[in-house]
Amino acid sequence: MTQTTQRRPTSVQDLQDLVGVELGPTEWHVVDQSRIDGFADLTGDHQWIHVDPARAADSPFGSTIAHGLYSLSRTPAFLEELMAFDGFAHSLNYGYDKVRFIHPLPVDSRIRLRASLTSVEETSPGAVKVITMLTVEAEGIDKPILIAESIGRFTV
Repeated sequence: MTQTTQRRPTSVQDLQDLVGVELGPTEWHVVDQSRIDGFADLTGDHQWIHVDPARAADSPFGSTIAHGLYSLSRTPAFLEELMAFDGFAHSLNYGYDKVRFIHPLPVDSRIRLRASLTSVEETSPGAVKVITMLTVEAEGIDKPILIAESIGRFTV
């Protein structure tokens, strides 16, 4: 088990000081069939490659795979393992840019997140736009599962 250090920025300067610093990785998180099925139920995306283990066993992947959006949807919670934003009056997920699903995620994989702030732009006094590069990786898979630029808005 790794020991993740959670950062606790409380000012615009604290955020600026984190630009270029690798955060993480988080702890490993198992993606089992029940989580994939739950995501399928939540989103209504029941494509067989995600929810039919028997059929998926005969696919090129050899098993079911998690939805790409499953990995993306986990990133806010993963990011909270790496950074606490309770020092800000408001912190909002403003969206994502350049989302890429690089590699399929087989059932029963373990995933984790690495992150790096790439930009902190003051949009008005006490308010900033923060761009964070997110990389979701899976144990034993050389390529990232997902890379994305997350956009956050913070108010001191």
